[in-house]
Amino acid sequence: MKENETTPEKLLKPYNPAETEDKIYKLWEEGGFFNPDVCIEKGFTQAEAEAFSMVLPPPNVTGTLHTGHALTLAIEDIMVRYARMQGKKTLWVPGTDHAAIATQSKVEKILEKEESKRKGDLGREEFLKRVEKFAQESHDTIINQAKKMGASLDWSREAFTLDKKREKAVYTAFKRMYDDGLIYRGYRVVNWDPKGQTTISDDELVYEERKAKLYTFKYSKDFPISISTTRPETKLGDTAVAVHPDDPRYKEFVGKEYDAVFCGAPIHIKIIADDSVEMEFGTGALGVTPAHSMADWEMGQKHNLPLVPVINEFAKMILGNESVLGKKTTEAREAVVEWLRTEGLLEKEEEISQNVSTAERTGAIIEPLPKLQWFINVNKPIASRGNKTLKELMLEPVRDGKIKVLPDRFERVYYNWIENLRDWCISRQIWYGHQVPVWYKNEALYCGTEAPQEEGWIQDPDTLDTWFSSGLWTFSTLGWPDETPDLKTYHPTTVLETGYDILFFWIARMILMSQYLLGDIPFKNVYLHGLVRDKDGKKMSKSLGNAMDPLELIKKYGTDAVRMALIIGTAPGNDSKLAEENIRGYGRFANKMWNVARFVVENTTDLDTSGTPAFDEEDEASLKELSSLIDEITKEMDEYKFYLVAEKLYHYFWHTFADIIIERSKKKIAEGDAQAILSAKWILVSHLNTLLRALHPFMPFVTEEIWGLLFTRNVSTETGGPSTSSKMLIVESWPSQS
Repeated sequence: MKENETTPEKLLKPYNPAETEDKIYKLWEEGGFFNPDVCIEKGFTQAEAEAFSMVLPPPNVTGTLHTGHALTLAIEDIMVRYARMQGKKTLWVPGTDHAAIATQSKVEKILEKEESKRKGDLGREEFLKRVEKFAQESHDTIINQAKKMGASLDWSREAFTLDKKREKAVYTAFKRMYDDGLIYRGYRVVNWDPKGQTTISDDELVYEERKAKLYTFKYSKDFPISISTTRPETKLGDTAVAVHPDDPRYKEFVGKEYDAVFCGAPIHIKIIADDSVEMEFGTGALGVTPAHSMADWEMGQKHNLPLVPVINEFAKMILGNESVLGKKTTEAREAVVEWLRTEGLLEKEEEISQNVSTAERTGAIIEPLPKLQWFINVNKPIASRGNKTLKELMLEPVRDGKIKVLPDRFERVYYNWIENLRDWCISRQIWYGHQVPVWYKNEALYCGTEAPQEEGWIQDPDTLDTWFSSGLWTFSTLGWPDETPDLKTYHPTTVLETGYDILFFWIARMILMSQYLLGDIPFKNVYLHGLVRDKDGKKMSKSLGNAMDPLELIKKYGTDAVRMALIIGTAPGNDSKLAEENIRGYGRFANKMWNVARFVVENTTDLDTSGTPAFDEEDEASLKELSSLIDEITKEMDEYKFYLVAEKLYHYFWHTFADIIIERSKKKIAEGDAQAILSAKWILVSHLNTLLRALHPFMPFVTEEIWGLLFTRNVSTETGGPSTSSKMLIVESWPSQS
């Protein structure tokens, strides 16, 4: 307790988060408490202490943070504050992601809506200025929101995936991978977004279940086999029919070749046998279109089939008779079906449900197209890594336990994804992003980290997939490719916390990049959280009208209440429900803590904290119970069971400390002898001191405010009992165990 002081005037009024939170955050920030170097310099952390490090999953500079981001910030700040209170060198690196396709798409929509212009009307340079302005404004909004959430990020180390330091890292990584033969330029089938006019990766596809027609027909009257497909318009590009080698219906035809004219296009079909064909689906015979299907492309490579493109980048037909030529694929489909009917080739049509691939950002139906693009080879042995492939480098640390995934059920999902991984297409046909560091001059090609100095060299106009730059995040933020003290001290990072929905997008790619470029893991632990849903379990969205704005909730109930509502009941890997009544309830809890603090200070201002009294049986039991709770929650904090810890502290504070211990102390102070009164007061101060420390990672603002009013003074003293301290709570020690 503060000595010789009556109840602070502020405690006499109800707790007001709005008057507290910005002030407290400013004190933390200006005090340098988020920076491990400052904490060492000021003596709050030992230079030889164990390091704890984590990178913030960089939010996209496309607007504002949502409840999912709020959950990320709450969980990670709990981890960071706990580590800092344990005396570790604690670094939490902030940053934002340029999110190339998403950000460019947003600006294009704004440009079209407000000025009725397209990016081509402005030109690349002027358009990029617009994008950068939008990104900066979004960045500023996001940083303000992160601070409102109480995130104790080291802002002095803030990074951006498109800044100059990250550009150096990106170009260095590209050059090394190119020199090792891992990056190559090839003509392969890619996922093409005809609306966005760019390639996208497999992970950025959104599958929508839609009704479709399954058509069964023959290419011509004398063709011996019937096939089934939902996309008859692509059959103009078929070069084979695949059957299962064990299918007795078609064994006599395997190896034979046929010519036909299909809807005005001459086609040459070879009958091949392949184990991947499902005998039970349709007729058991598959028309193979190597130019317009990923699976068919792979089959075509295996059986050396020719590639016949029939669809262009605008999803229009480039082959066929006048009824289909130049038509959109959906229109051409109807025309091809009508042609089949007219020719007497259509045998059956039935309605089915199928998953349709769409582009996440534009909503367009994806067209698999053969394109000349840049790829990363995930199956090539790497001499510098013991002839292991990138796939093997991604699998090993998780299988060997070097990287632990929580919950571990996601490890099986991870293995399955890696084992089925195709070469990664890393080039995008957009303007915003890291431009591919390759230059061309006549027939020559130059790959490097800097442009060639001679005249006549033209840089590849494509940009790199955003996930290429964010895959370097754990070490590019620490100074790589330079050998910096931060890189030496804080890498591998301690934990990577993020949503389970980007396990493949981001986590896998960080493992790939770190294993290849550093020969080490990027993080030791992966903590996956779920989606935040509304109180009825529905996914939040603006269109449904159930989205909750974290800033609005903070304005109404305070940050501490929002954080508690997000954490309690949220186990790793599980989706959670967020209800406003719960937030309101935790707002009342913050006020309960405030009222308890007022009671304690009003009844203990004369307490001498220099010694320890002789406790009676009840108070001794209370001390043991609290000590046992601290042992229990410390173990659970180390096991990342924050949802349990928060709930236990909430119930203990309210139902044990406030309802039982305080009520009992009132009677002792009113009726007891001097020793009983001293014991009761000491218990009150000691319990409040310990509980404020334990609750601080979860409710940092109200705990810091109470601590500052009750437990700080201008001299250093012992910590742990009811003593006072010169430190702010953020750098106080975690409650000691028994």
